[in-house]
Amino acid sequence: MSAFERYLTLWVALAMIAGIALGNTIPGLVNAVAAAEVARVNLVVAVLIWAMVYPMMVGVDPSSLRDVLRQPRGLGITLAVNWLIKPFTMAALAVLFFEGIFADLIAPADAQQYIAGLILLGAAPCTAMVFVWSQLTRGDESYTLLQVSVNDVVMVFAFAPIVAFLLGVTDITVPWETLLLSVLLFVALPLAAGIWTRRRLESEARIAAFQARLKPWSVIGLIATVVILFGLQGQVILDRPMVIGLIAVPILVQSYGIFVLAYAAAWMLKVPHRIAAPCALIGTSNFFELAVAVAISLFGLNSGAALATVVGVLVEVPVMLSLVAFANRTRARFA
Repeated sequence: MSAFERYLTLWVALAMIAGIALGNTIPGLVNAVAAAEVARVNLVVAVLIWAMVYPMMVGVDPSSLRDVLRQPRGLGITLAVNWLIKPFTMAALAVLFFEGIFADLIAPADAQQYIAGLILLGAAPCTAMVFVWSQLTRGDESYTLLQVSVNDVVMVFAFAPIVAFLLGVTDITVPWETLLLSVLLFVALPLAAGIWTRRRLESEARIAAFQARLKPWSVIGLIATVVILFGLQGQVILDRPMVIGLIAVPILVQSYGIFVLAYAAAWMLKVPHRIAAPCALIGTSNFFELAVAVAISLFGLNSGAALATVVGVLVEVPVMLSLVAFANRTRARFA
């Protein structure tokens, strides 16, 4: 690893500080970035995520996709954790903290809003950023693609019923344009570009060299994304630091707990590390564009539910980097 990659956590921490500073000193610039969106998907962030996802897609060998189902355990863990466990543990933790532990610190009406936002986060597992975390843990590109693709198909059918059940709201309107545009931008198009690139490069040696040249740009894209995300919420962070901290607590407990559950299950089932790490990380991260869009449509732009989904965005990158580091340190424990 280069020195730049080795100290990635430091650069991300500095990017968080820089983002908050920009959000409070140059609000016009941040507002211009925020306005560049289609169907709740920010186009500037989309370009940066595309830059992060594309290098891994170059490593996807289409001919190997037919073989990945020979190892169904990783996919089974991903689906079980994401759809049978994660939404319900997030709802339970939200109620535990905001109706119990934090009850004296938060007004009951606000508490219900935060619970709703956390439920929306828990029911929306990640799509795009999983490819970044998989790349950082040297995950199997083809298997990660399969996990994300199957997960997206399940999300189309399961997201609204699970959210309706947990919120007690029957008129859930799934923002299909957000869901479909995100899958197109962050999965389909990078995959097509990656396959085209593989065919142009022809040999595995040239493909590996090309990926190595792209890797620094992928990390730079991650850091730039952090700057933008924290810049967009810089004023909120400074205005309501206690609320941000309280909302972050159940998210942190959920994130680390889900990772431990999935990672331990993969270890016990003897899933190879290149599959185990991504399958644990998929359930840990969230599809924040979808969660934010639904929160705004159900409860309003300035609601506590929308704020809770935004806190999920702020917490995710530092948490995921710590889990990537842990997964890399424990690689030798897997077969």
